[in-house]
Amino acid sequence: MTLDGKHALVTGGGTGIGLAIARALAAQGAQVTITGRRANVLEKVANNGLHAVQMDVASEDSVVEGVAKAIEARGPVQICVPNAGIAEGRALHKTDMEFWRTMMAINVDGCFLTIRECLKSMHGTDWGRVIAISSIAGLKGLKGASCYSATKHAMIGMIKALAADHLGKPYTFNALCPAYVDTNIVPQNIESIMKRTGMNEEQAMEVMVGANPHGRLIAPKEVADAALFLCSPHSGSVNGQAIQISGGEM
Repeated sequence: MTLDGKHALVTGGGTGIGLAIARALAAQGAQVTITGRRANVLEKVANNGLHAVQMDVASEDSVVEGVAKAIEARGPVQICVPNAGIAEGRALHKTDMEFWRTMMAINVDGCFLTIRECLKSMHGTDWGRVIAISSIAGLKGLKGASCYSATKHAMIGMIKALAADHLGKPYTFNALCPAYVDTNIVPQNIESIMKRTGMNEEQAMEVMVGANPHGRLIAPKEVADAALFLCSPHSGSVNGQAIQISGGEM
């Protein structure tokens, strides 16, 4: 497989799953725009085919300007990876409107805006892939995280509708749904679990590891490898799917 000449855009591409996907795409020849709110984080990893564009997915103006800048520099976006998001659990009766709107603005609005702006250029090409990074929480109700689960369900609904809209065209739309991944979000989740439950750090880690049926955290590269498959010549019939990367979650 080669992605030579393809321009990919990965939001939240400076760390974690986004960075793993960006590097995997670049290793196959793509020129990859990585976006995020922190310019210093992006600039540290912007090499070997990765190009930094500061962008806040919760701001329409920022997304419009950021994607336009990327297209001007590297051409139409043919691989769009809406990955930027926040993950935080909170009981619904303790969820205020500010928390709800922040989660929706980043996880749902950010996905919508990123895809919308990338599609404007992708539609002028003969091939394209949209790969949204949802979560296992997009396929089931995640205990203690009703708001987060709602955002990830919304992403999958959007992807399925877009796939239906583009049937017969050379573009596919899929979502990847990982369970607990070994990223810098893990310490935040541990702290949140400890605060909510009174568990110690070791017990909180066991909650996350134990939630994955195979008994370990998922490596970011495993998610990146799935994204690579969706960009391969053999993936054209995989469309409108929510693909679990969850160690056997049923």
